[in-house]
Amino acid sequence: MKHSKGRISPGDLIAGLSVALVAIPQALAYADLAGMPPGLGLVAAALPPIAAAFLASSRYLQTGPVALTGLLTFSALASLGLEPKSEDWIRAASLLALMVGVIRLALGLLGAGAIAYLLSQPVLTGFTAAASIIIIASQLPTAVGAETTSDGLFGRAFESFTVPWHSQAVMVAVITAVIILGVRRIHRLIPGVLLAGVIAIILGAAGIGGQPIGEVTASLPTLNLGFDWASLPILLVPAAVVALVGFAEPASIARTYAAMDRTSWSADREFLAQGAANITAGFTGAFPVGGSFSRTGVARMAGATSRWAGGIAGLIVLGFLPFARILEDLPKAFLAAVVIIGVAPLVRPDRILTVGRSSRPQGLVALITFVGTLALNPRIDLGITVGIAAAVLIHLWRELHLQVGRDFEGETVILRPKGVLFFASTPEMEDRLVKLIAQHPEASRVVIDLSGLGRIDYTGAVALRALCEDTTAAGLEVSLRGVPPQSTRLVNAVLGEFAPESQ
Repeated sequence: MKHSKGRISPGDLIAGLSVALVAIPQALAYADLAGMPPGLGLVAAALPPIAAAFLASSRYLQTGPVALTGLLTFSALASLGLEPKSEDWIRAASLLALMVGVIRLALGLLGAGAIAYLLSQPVLTGFTAAASIIIIASQLPTAVGAETTSDGLFGRAFESFTVPWHSQAVMVAVITAVIILGVRRIHRLIPGVLLAGVIAIILGAAGIGGQPIGEVTASLPTLNLGFDWASLPILLVPAAVVALVGFAEPASIARTYAAMDRTSWSADREFLAQGAANITAGFTGAFPVGGSFSRTGVARMAGATSRWAGGIAGLIVLGFLPFARILEDLPKAFLAAVVIIGVAPLVRPDRILTVGRSSRPQGLVALITFVGTLALNPRIDLGITVGIAAAVLIHLWRELHLQVGRDFEGETVILRPKGVLFFASTPEMEDRLVKLIAQHPEASRVVIDLSGLGRIDYTGAVALRALCEDTTAAGLEVSLRGVPPQSTRLVNAVLGEFAPESQ
């Protein structure tokens, strides 16, 4: 199949329309998740995708409101002590979007796209599972129309099982789930969320379905310059978390489809595109946006051939904005059901067990991230920070310890260190050598086989030289062998006469 690189094809038009039909109801739901008015969800689904289309490298990636970024946004703004959907909250959200955009744009301009890979898979596994549970818990009372009074997210979610449910809200939620999941089995291109939304609007207009979403802004976006600059210092770290964690999702999407289609993609270009999208969101009074798995899949299946499919979707949503008031009767239970269905597949604690079976230390990282994110809710940005810190500490702990194999042949002691040799790990090899020599006082020669080392840094080489000098001073002959090719130059320069004559 041939793809046009810069021209708009019929497939782009069909894909843009298909994505827009899915994006409109999703935008309302994810705006509510971020604590924003529903109308601003539509704004976030309109202009940001258009801005991203000019810079994106992926022909499929669809930008706009997404669940994970919405939850991260709520988490960041919760640290300010503001009331969701209030004017102050909205102003802070637009500033957060601007900051996220500037950070991503700067990373793209600096060619730092490789930073997209710095978040380890165990951290993302634990965080995604916990964040999905938090999202579902936040939507559960609304989905069943439960009147809750408990403090805390999980308290309200638990209480929703102990109080009467609103039968009409439950009906709307069930109908929504059945239609979306049922239509998905027929064909993924059929906009099940749109069909469910139409039925929900009809029920809402008839006074059925529980509490409606209420007023929806029905006008084109205007330029926003009313940023809450006083909140900038407080939002700096959360903005960095949103910029990096929120980018892992679109990067994964773009990378996956590029591999499937055997095409190239650029993390730097995607940073630029996502940066431009978020800056646009900030200047239109919206909130941070990211890449959507579900809408990207729709675009690919609908036949998108260029990045302009996302821009077309944004234009269609933009054209719908003046008519957005037709959504005011939409029951909130519908939005809650859309969110729950969207994130339910991400609740995979079993993946933490899978990581643990492959590597206990990395499984511990995933578990710490999972528990930390749940415990620190609503500050889930702190939860992933805990996970990153755990990953770094466990990595350093593993780096500290060398696996030192040992043999004794005649009068020769042989050490076979495995791992990374740097100043902090050398003492372990020295301790093992001292014990081995003490066990074999007849030894006259020491051979250190370095072939099992992945890396030797400068301080490690200096420490290794000191070990060789001390061993020589004790009356033993020392020689090295198996120096890793990438470390040959360093070993020759630092260890001098102890370095092997031929590598």
